[in-house]
Formats: sequence, C-alpha cells, structure tokens
Amino acid sequence: MSSNDSLARLAAVIESRKPANGGNPEKSYVSRLLHKGPDAFLKKIGEEATEVVMAAKDVDHGADASKIVYEVADLWFHSMIALAHYGLTPADVVAELERREGTSGIEEKALRKAVARAEQEAPGE
Repeated sequence: MSSNDSLARLAAVIESRKPANGGNPEKSYVSRLLHKGPDAFLKKIGEEATEVVMAAKDVDHGADASKIVYEVADLWFHSMIALAHYGLTPADVVAELERREGTSGIEEKALRKAVARAEQEAPGE
C-alpha cells in the first residue's frame, strides 16, 4: 500500500465530513473546522507549523525525533482540510512536487524573482 493510497483515503474521509456532504459539526472535528470556515482551519495550520518548529528544536536538544513526525502529521492533516475546502487533493500537491523534481530550488527561485521583476517593470502590458 502506497502513501498516496493512505493520503487518498484520508482525503476521502475529510471530503465526506464536509457539511455539504452531510458532515455533522457536533460529531466530527473535521466537520466542525470546515463549518467554522477558513479562519478556523488556517489558524490550526499556523499552530501546527509552529509545533513542528518547536519539536525540531526539542530534537536538537535531545528529544526523540518521533516528536517531529507526530507534529508533521498534524500539520499535514490540517493542511488536507484546507485542500478539501478549496477543492484540491493531496494528489494535486504530489503532482506539483513531481513537476519540481529535478529542478534546482535555487534556479527556480531566481526564475520566480526575474518573472516578478519583469511584471513590476511592465504593469498592464
């Protein structure tokens, strides 16, 4: 079983918990976050990202590295709720990562900066 299968199964569960698909905010954490709207799940993403950083810092000082895995799982989970809200899937993220495969991050960043500069120098053309 691949990790893509696991992500797809989780994405399907999240999709089923959308209030529009019958998810009950009183019985489902996912449904509750989706019902509250983007501010609720985006706040959770920020909190979880901070917890990833804090776990990594703890590992730098002797804590078990499994703390990072635990916190990244929470971050991914809440990110998947955001993806579902916006009509996206983990497969969309995997496709983007595959598109970037073999591309130098330094070169890609330089290209983005050059494109942004060109757009600022020639607005509205």
